[in-house]
Amino acid sequence: MAKQIIKRFFLAALFLTGLTTSAFADTYTFVVQPFLPSAETKKAYTPMADYLSKQTGHDIKLVTSPNFLAYWQTMKKGGYDLVLDAAHLTDYRANKMNYRVLAKVLDVVSLSLVTGEDVFVFEPGELVGKRIASLASPSRGAVVLEEFFPNPIRQPVIVEVTNAQDAVKSVLEGKASGAIIPSPLVGGFPQLNVVTTTDQWPHIALSASSRVPADVAKKIQDAMINASKTPAGQKMLEDINLPGFELADAARYKGYEKTLKGVWGY
Repeated sequence: MAKQIIKRFFLAALFLTGLTTSAFADTYTFVVQPFLPSAETKKAYTPMADYLSKQTGHDIKLVTSPNFLAYWQTMKKGGYDLVLDAAHLTDYRANKMNYRVLAKVLDVVSLSLVTGEDVFVFEPGELVGKRIASLASPSRGAVVLEEFFPNPIRQPVIVEVTNAQDAVKSVLEGKASGAIIPSPLVGGFPQLNVVTTTDQWPHIALSASSRVPADVAKKIQDAMINASKTPAGQKMLEDINLPGFELADAARYKGYEKTLKGVWGY
């Protein structure tokens, strides 16, 4: 009798453990690099999280980070299951953390160093000692400025902003002499002068940690690269204001991690 009771208890414990494990496995955190304030990130990318939840049958939970420093620290600890961000951090996770690159936004992307209409310079070095607005390290803008100003005693004054729009605003309002912003943004502000433009990088990519099972990762990958072919996917892309996604892998991003050298905590 005692053996039967112990056996039933053991089976019940296994059953409850299975339920707990299953419930945990069905929820995956999804984060987007914090180039927008948390509230705006939530608003902008909730449609993508909702779309992936419906397409995969799992709870894709959008989480946000208040700034790049907090994001960098949490990311290095493996705190996110799914991450959508720039090439250098995508490569970092693929190399150092065994993340799988699933898909990327179509096309390539570059950044431009700009100044206001009354600030005429021809090369970055002329902005030494001047205020330049940028997202915090290790954003791509911050690592680009490290490349522009390699001499530690000849540096600009970095004005940290929470998003590219605020970087432009800082220049237009005279709070900064320059800013580092995505190149497509330049066309919307004829008052800006372009000092220089960076090399083109592959666009931002979605990658998955090893905690995401292969079959779930495949569902997510298929959902993103086929989004432009379905009404639900088209609506999602329209809502997040991106042109679409294409297949990508770690090889596509190989080598971009090297731009993180010198970044605190790398």
